[in-house]
Amino acid sequence: MPAPKPAAPKPAAPKSTVPLPAAAEAFLEMMAVEHDASPNTLEAYRRDLVRFGELCAGRGVAPTAAGEGELNAFVEAMAAAGEARTTQNRRLSAVRRFLRFLYVEGQRDDDPGALVDSPKKSRPLPKILSMDEVRRLLATAEEAAAAGVPGAARRAALVELLYAGGLRVSELVSLPERAVSAGRPTMIVKGKGGRERLVPITDAAHRAVERHRASRGAVTGIAARYLFPAASKEGHLTRQAFARELKTLAAAAGLSAAKVSPHVLRHAFATHLLVNGADLRVVQTLLGHQDLATTEIYTHLQSDHLVAVLNDCHPLA
Repeated sequence: MPAPKPAAPKPAAPKSTVPLPAAAEAFLEMMAVEHDASPNTLEAYRRDLVRFGELCAGRGVAPTAAGEGELNAFVEAMAAAGEARTTQNRRLSAVRRFLRFLYVEGQRDDDPGALVDSPKKSRPLPKILSMDEVRRLLATAEEAAAAGVPGAARRAALVELLYAGGLRVSELVSLPERAVSAGRPTMIVKGKGGRERLVPITDAAHRAVERHRASRGAVTGIAARYLFPAASKEGHLTRQAFARELKTLAAAAGLSAAKVSPHVLRHAFATHLLVNGADLRVVQTLLGHQDLATTEIYTHLQSDHLVAVLNDCHPLA
């Protein structure tokens, strides 16, 4: 059997025709000596400075004399080339350090790097479940609880409360026993900074909580303080334990376990309210957000939903 042919070597990247100025070589030497930069770091800095030198050459400016305009043009060129934000930030950081080195060494009178904003990382939109997926999750939890499956009554109460109020998982598992009372349409939730808020509770969540209380039996000691007691140091169910239970429930409902988490249900709660016409300020209050800007990310998800509906339903889409 003939031996496999060796892989063809990758072609080397074309070398730049713009040499590094002596000041850049001095900067790299300083990074090696004073900051103990590794050979890989120094090589990355060298490549970044070469890239910047090429841009400056195209603008007829020496890298050592580059100003705010060249730095902004450098950022724009990297963005136009489709480079990742992390790569853009790393390259810009190398150039900033070089220009600051020149300023500290007295080779220029200003430090333009401080005037240029770093490329901002785009804020990822939160993952959510569709309304149908949440219905399947709640229905599966209810079926198991109604069938008397061990632990299912507690799980159903947890999921109902989580989606009914959009609670943080830490708020949910540590709910005091007195937080939910029969006949009271709201529950008391203690959020970040110890701030309490009233959150409406659905009839389904009320029924699930009462069934859970009936199934758990008598509770003593510190655990008796909590709606979801457990043999933990805190006396209540841990976040990790509930997250595992939720993954199990998701699989039983035919959903991807990787797609479901307590925080995903909180996101779903907020998004579904907005899609169905709730006011953004109301959603902010229910979520316990101090800043409306934190809540506004859900308007992006709402917009995505409206676009999807338009594409599916508009006769000319």
